[in-house]
Amino acid sequence: MDLLAGLSEVPALHEKLWVMRGAMATNGGNGPGGAGAFSRKLLLSVDAKGYGGVGTARQHQFQEAIVRLLELSADAAGLDREEWVTQEGGDSLFAVLPEGAYEPALVDAFMRSLAAGLRAFNVEREPEAWLRLRAAVHFGETSSAANGFAGSAPVEIGRIRDCAALRAAMGQLTQAPLAVGLSATVFRDVVQGKPYTTIQENEFRKVPVKEKEYRGAAWIWLPGADVRQVDLSPAVLEEEPPDANLVRSKVKVNDVQGRAVVVRAEGAVGNPIEAIADIGRVARGGEVIGVDLRAAGGEL
Repeated sequence: MDLLAGLSEVPALHEKLWVMRGAMATNGGNGPGGAGAFSRKLLLSVDAKGYGGVGTARQHQFQEAIVRLLELSADAAGLDREEWVTQEGGDSLFAVLPEGAYEPALVDAFMRSLAAGLRAFNVEREPEAWLRLRAAVHFGETSSAANGFAGSAPVEIGRIRDCAALRAAMGQLTQAPLAVGLSATVFRDVVQGKPYTTIQENEFRKVPVKEKEYRGAAWIWLPGADVRQVDLSPAVLEEEPPDANLVRSKVKVNDVQGRAVVVRAEGAVGNPIEAIADIGRVARGGEVIGVDLRAAGGEL
């Protein structure tokens, strides 16, 4: 009986420990560089997929929906949205949560509510009008600055949110309205071998994060989808986003009695073109064309 009673108190005990973690994470003294108080905080970052490709009216709808869904999800998770310090960017938001904010609630209840809200928003819309979000969660060093926030954590969470693996997973799992990336710190402390969320550890997938100057790893999860089945091979991650309409061609010829052309375009071509040719010898009397793009509206 004592063992069962102890187990039943684990979530409450963990919440108390998290409050202590938040209280201990801030040092009120100024550092020698005069940068202000050293502080570690719980961070959230979200960004809408394909926002730049929609019209003004739809952008208004997306912005209103993002604000409303974040508020509803915070309420559902027991997180005080009014206490968040945020930096908005139209289709994106970066939020610093207050000390003592319960990390498992942000990872679990908040994300599940956000995914459900997105599905409800999209239910009567055509797929091209869906609102889909990428989100990232991190706990780390940050401080207010003249034009937003400074510190290593805001940089890291941005790189996780925009990493190629998270984008590729969302691109392949087209029915998933939300893709979530956790930093190593959050995954280790909240999910890995822990009883604090309803999300199983094996529902996440570890992926490399190589964005700009940042190198690291993240654990990604798409509510309602199996991210473990997604092709995240290096070849996939290095490709352009699916909506870039990149035209690729690879030509390998040992001997052609004529002219070899890797790419030939007739008329206006709006799509990016990438071609690779490996041709041993070309003589008179024939022709090899890797990509033949006709005028706009013509056949490819």
